[in-house]
Amino acid sequence: MLFTPIEIGNLLLKNRIMMAPMATGFAAEDGMLRDEHLVHYASRAVGQAGLVMLESTAISRPGRGIPANLGLWDDAQIEAMRQLNVLLHRMGSKSGIQLWHAGRKKENDSPEEPALSASGLAYEGRPRQAMNETEIAEVVDSFAAAARRARAAGFDAIELHAAHGFLINEFLSPLTNRRTDRYGGSRRSRYRLLGEIVEAVRAVWTGALFVRISAEEYHPEGNHVEDHVHYARWMKQQGVDLIDCSSGGVLPEAPPVYPGYQVPYAETIRRAAGMPTAAVGLIETGKQAEEILRNGRADLVAIGRGLLRNPFWTVEAARSLNIELEIPRAYRTAWRA
Repeated sequence: MLFTPIEIGNLLLKNRIMMAPMATGFAAEDGMLRDEHLVHYASRAVGQAGLVMLESTAISRPGRGIPANLGLWDDAQIEAMRQLNVLLHRMGSKSGIQLWHAGRKKENDSPEEPALSASGLAYEGRPRQAMNETEIAEVVDSFAAAARRARAAGFDAIELHAAHGFLINEFLSPLTNRRTDRYGGSRRSRYRLLGEIVEAVRAVWTGALFVRISAEEYHPEGNHVEDHVHYARWMKQQGVDLIDCSSGGVLPEAPPVYPGYQVPYAETIRRAAGMPTAAVGLIETGKQAEEILRNGRADLVAIGRGLLRNPFWTVEAARSLNIELEIPRAYRTAWRA
């Protein structure tokens, strides 16, 4: 199944391997994509990943975590992204971009660009500013504007980053959302920001729409997978096509990790909410990925560290399953020499 095509929304993938979004720090200070990104992402497309998902990309200049984060807040950033997409498509992969606001985890905060947050809770000892409703509306508009630029740049999918303690996750989590207005309190109210962003993005974007979540926050008072089943059902009603199931990041403490440690979250949400899911988290071999798919635990496997170490992880996974992939034309003469 790993090398069987699949349709997610209106996106047809040649296989079920997604390069997970991973920050690189290659970007220029103006958020522009650089040559290093072309090499980084195109090599994974040459390596036959079905979907190459770009790293977390800021929807506004103040929304960056560090100055070297990619951005899509300015029309001037579109053309370099378009050139990358032409390259990825030429190599046979579909492309996605993860849109993101760092929220209270922003490192390079300043009086001109303060770190905005759901409730003004300090992060690692640094004070933070709680957002007012005008600022919330501006963030929603910025996500929609970035989605329009993603469409102009030729991306096939957008993923909204609602995980790992960043801004959207701050609103979802009872650990970081202490608001008493309509954006805080109940599970439905904490979902309001994500719901407004999904609605605004769907108004300008007809392609595949993913959302990455932290399905478990590793604290008794945090969100658990049961909460995200509810969120997933609401997202499904709003036209989200797939839930990318990660975990953690709301609190500084790292959870225990082991191969496939997050797969049960993808399985639970897939079955309980009737939503396609992506499983991620130390999926290390083709046989492990095949087991996840064959047992109906997820629809895609998102490979992060494996593809960082080896751009041809997909080819090696195919070999382990006795599958011969079609190789890029330019490589065919020497490939089997």
